[in-house]
Amino acid sequence: MLGKTEEEARAELAAQGLDGAALEALLPNKVFPGSRPTNTLLFDRLDPHTLGMLVALYEHKVFVQGAVLGINSFDQWGVELGKQLAGKLLPELQGDRPASSHDASTNGLINHFLATTGRIEC
Repeated sequence: MLGKTEEEARAELAAQGLDGAALEALLPNKVFPGSRPTNTLLFDRLDPHTLGMLVALYEHKVFVQGAVLGINSFDQWGVELGKQLAGKLLPELQGDRPASSHDASTNGLINHFLATTGRIEC
């Protein structure tokens, strides 16, 4: 996944009509590095058992990482970042054309998903 530089975040906030102190206050929460390590879980079918395992896995992962790293695991800015990133990916997961506008890892995962499951219907 590609990151967002301070300049890109500043331009995005300015385009939303923010400036001055409000922009500067939000800016650090909008900058993030790219090419971070990720874990990807692929499964053939989503059923109640698989969903329960995924929820338990991620709840535990988030709690333990926060405790080990001494960070607030339930930081609202992190949630907002996830929503923003997901919003960019969802149209491609709903489409039928191969992804090519992201980094190689993200394109590969989207294309694997489209090849094996079709697309998301929302």
